Amino acid sequence: MTDVTPPSGTRRAPGLGAWATALLHRDPRDSAHPLRADAALAAGAGLLGAAIAYADTPLRPDATGWALLTAAALALTVRRRHPVATLAVVVACIAPYQLLDNAHMGPMPLAMTALYTVAVTGTVRRAATLGACVVGFAITGMSFNGVHHALDVLRTSGWLVAALVFGVAVRNSRAYVAEQRAAAARETERKLTEERLRIARDLHDLLAHSITLIGVRTAVAAHVLTATSDTLDRAGLAAALDSIADTCREARAELRTTLTVLRADEHGPLPDLTGLPELALGAKAHLTVDTDGARVPPAVGAAAYRIVQESLTNAVRHAGPHATARVRVAATDQALTVTVTDDGRGPAATGSGFGILGMRERARSVGGTLNAGPHPDGGFHVTAHLPLTPPHGHPLETTA
Repeated sequence: MTDVTPPSGTRRAPGLGAWATALLHRDPRDSAHPLRADAALAAGAGLLGAAIAYADTPLRPDATGWALLTAAALALTVRRRHPVATLAVVVACIAPYQLLDNAHMGPMPLAMTALYTVAVTGTVRRAATLGACVVGFAITGMSFNGVHHALDVLRTSGWLVAALVFGVAVRNSRAYVAEQRAAAARETERKLTEERLRIARDLHDLLAHSITLIGVRTAVAAHVLTATSDTLDRAGLAAALDSIADTCREARAELRTTLTVLRADEHGPLPDLTGLPELALGAKAHLTVDTDGARVPPAVGAAAYRIVQESLTNAVRHAGPHATARVRVAATDQALTVTVTDDGRGPAATGSGFGILGMRERARSVGGTLNAGPHPDGGFHVTAHLPLTPPHGHPLETTA
């Protein structure tokens, strides 16, 4: 089978249908060259009307009739800026033209263009009012030529009403397209805001945890240097510095992964509950995981991982050097419950800062809830309830 896909980098020219659709959906007042476009349209409508009038040999216009047709065509050059005034001038030219019993269908393209412009640029009420006046005026004027022109009266009225209906339909279509574009712009802005929040949460979780560990291990290295004044504990110092280097490498690798995901515009692999033992080991926390074979969606596992990571980071940073932390993750058929407590006495008990806010946003992103604050018996307590079944509006399988 032959591949007819155009080469990369080439753009296929829009077809006639696409061009016509774009022209109908564009507001006539948004043209880059309105006067030039109106002059071309006036010339086209005038030539078409002249051809129709000339073809009607029995009622071919005289010099006065041709002058009136020309004046009506010239009025269309300002139809965008003054649609109602243009219609009034066109009607004022057509009325004596018809009373002189010239070719009745000759000025029809000019009248239809003027009526269409009024309908497409104004309200439906204005279009209906002016249209009724013009149709009534046309019927009255043509009736003076005798009842034998009744068929011409009906035909003329039908074309005028068709121009009005078409103008109103195009106006409604343009309003609908504009509304859809505005809604799409709002949706795009909402998604961009959510993406900025997601990036902020990911970078905060990554950098805060790693920098906190680096700070703690640097303090350990400094303590080794100052506490052993007589004999330097080279092994302890080397172990502390190695742990700092390992943490820096891990942070750099995770940051590179995050940036790669952002550049590729895809979420990539998500952290899950399997990474909790390593987190607990790094923070010297006691971990209990009891999922009882329940299936944890990837987004819920990622949210639980980040909540535990942030909670342990706060515990290491604020709870004090002798505090202990406990992590419990339990699952039922309906929800995953994450509990992180510590018995410290640090400033984390205030529950302030972006870390708590980020954890709440993590929980809300999968339809869950999170409570964080001082424990009645001392220390700090974080509890998150994350549903395992997707609530309405929360696609747990794909949300990061």
